[in-house]
Amino acid sequence: MSEDYKDIITEYKEQVRVLKEQISELEDANKSKDAALKRALQKLEYTTSDLEKAHDEINAKKDSDKL
Repeated sequence: MSEDYKDIITEYKEQVRVLKEQISELEDANKSKDAALKRALQKLEYTTSDLEKAHDEINAKKDSDKL
């Protein structure tokens, strides 16, 4: 009977180890996604800024052409 318990405990320990490994992999994947999202957001912010500048320049050109 004691041997059965040892087998069960060993199996549980293995399952815990596997689950910890899976958690670690998921955390790493989440960090990678966060970094990619930050890069995409930064690129979007730069593009938006450039678009606003271009829009302001176009409006300024239109205003100067009216005069």
